[in-house]
Amino acid sequence: MTTLRPFAGHTSVGARSRTRLAADAIVLVGFAVLLFLLIRLAEGVGAPFNPSNAASSVSTDPANLPYYAARSLLRMFVALLASLLFTFVYATAAARSRRAEKILIPLLDILQSVPVLAFLSVTLSIWLVLFPGSMLGLECASVFAIFTSQAWNMTFAFYSSLTTQPRELDEAARLLRLTKWQRFWKLDVPSGMIPLVWNGMMSFGGGWFFLVASEVISVNNHTYALPGIGSFVAAATAQQNIPAILLAIGVMVLMVIGVNTLFWRPLTAWAEKFRIGDTSATVVQRSITLNVLRHSGVSRYLGVALRPVGRGLDAVTRPFGLADRPLLVNERRRRTGDVVFAVVVGALVLWGVVEMLFYIQGAVGLAEFGKALLLGFVTFARVVVLIVVATLIWVPIGVWIGMNPRVTRFAQPVVQVLASFPANFLFPFITLLLIKTGVSLDVGGIFLMALGAQWYILFNVIAGASAIPADLREASVNLGVSRWLRWRRMILPAVFASWVTGGITAAGGAWNASIVSEVVSYGHTTLTATGLGAYIANATTAGDFARTFVGVIVMTLFVVGINRLFWRRLYRLAETRFSLT
Repeated sequence: MTTLRPFAGHTSVGARSRTRLAADAIVLVGFAVLLFLLIRLAEGVGAPFNPSNAASSVSTDPANLPYYAARSLLRMFVALLASLLFTFVYATAAARSRRAEKILIPLLDILQSVPVLAFLSVTLSIWLVLFPGSMLGLECASVFAIFTSQAWNMTFAFYSSLTTQPRELDEAARLLRLTKWQRFWKLDVPSGMIPLVWNGMMSFGGGWFFLVASEVISVNNHTYALPGIGSFVAAATAQQNIPAILLAIGVMVLMVIGVNTLFWRPLTAWAEKFRIGDTSATVVQRSITLNVLRHSGVSRYLGVALRPVGRGLDAVTRPFGLADRPLLVNERRRRTGDVVFAVVVGALVLWGVVEMLFYIQGAVGLAEFGKALLLGFVTFARVVVLIVVATLIWVPIGVWIGMNPRVTRFAQPVVQVLASFPANFLFPFITLLLIKTGVSLDVGGIFLMALGAQWYILFNVIAGASAIPADLREASVNLGVSRWLRWRRMILPAVFASWVTGGITAAGGAWNASIVSEVVSYGHTTLTATGLGAYIANATTAGDFARTFVGVIVMTLFVVGINRLFWRRLYRLAETRFSLT
């Protein structure tokens, strides 16, 4: 019996063979070009390096820009791979271990609030010691800085998918007696693929924002510049070279569009195969790149070749045991273990806090916390203004885009590109405008922070509006509900949870962006705003580790405290009163 194949049409066997051959050729040529570029870029990564006479800037010759862009892109993808591995290990440990969860999740909440520049100031010396005399140490420091801007969001997304798996899937894994390794790849990763991909795309866009800070590292009164498009923009800004900055922006736009077209769009379209249940996406993701890969036989042959490796890993990991947990536990033993665990962890935390306070007391005095706290309230005021203004502007636009499928098809890719574009590439023009107009950076800094943070609100509101059921929309139209009442009773409650998600992400991004937004330069002119971001940036540049610690601690307390006292309550409100399910 012949199986009917949709979309087969009357295509002849010869035509299908020629099309598959063309697809194979495209895939093989693309793989060969990628391999050549990796080999070419690897030569610069392992070049000799001497910290005493290292370059503090790069050439602004336009001929170097393609190579610089490729080096930056390589760092971004290496950081993304490191973030993915970290996500798998960290999120799985937190989701599968009750005691580890009590430490790992609060720790992750703290880590995501620590600014990227603080990680650089602490880890740069470590990387230089691990790889002495090699550019690889500086490269690792740069990649690690980008990693810290990507990993936390992906980890939270994957952890959430692990803790909300359907009960029937968990029972099926137990009945099939899957090993821990098999369960991870056959259940955990597929069930969390869609949120992991979408949050990975947002995290990748966030990594672009800190490209300049990660490629021009100013720590302990030393400045090290790595070849990259971020350092190119920094050098062009110092030289007041507007044509070079515009050229770099053009290359950056092409690079962002290329990455979205060749990587993220195929990945989001492919991830739809892992959607659980009978639900389907409102807007079907399409990708020419994915169609070419599916039509090619190269991926199929590669899968067959790697099949023995998968079987070998299944056999090697079988001694680690089954993905099962005992149904009955000894409550007395569990309680005793919990008490011992809490005492040990509490003692370690107390010891760390005491040692840190003694260090700060001996270096700058504990009164420095009061100064940093006042500066924190100034930056907090800017964050509040940013969130309010961005909400008033982007919520109506996001609802309009999300509730119109035709608009969504062409607007969503544009929004993705805007969210991925590193807004600090525009900082030189804004700084020049502030210098010419005499507007203080205390006010202009809000706009600089908004350039990178506002898109999270728009992106999430679009997703929330597109998820409003069609029958609910039709009912409101058929009942003749006025526009204001429809907004108050249907649209705003429906997108409230999405706005909360976008708001908390935008607020966190704004706090992190304050470090590069409250101290900006153009040529020999440097503008400094009053705020915690400027405090941390100046302390890091001067190598004042005590003040850097004070600033990071205060910023962490602000971010974590606001999340707990304000955003978490809004989350609970969204779940209890405004949930469509």
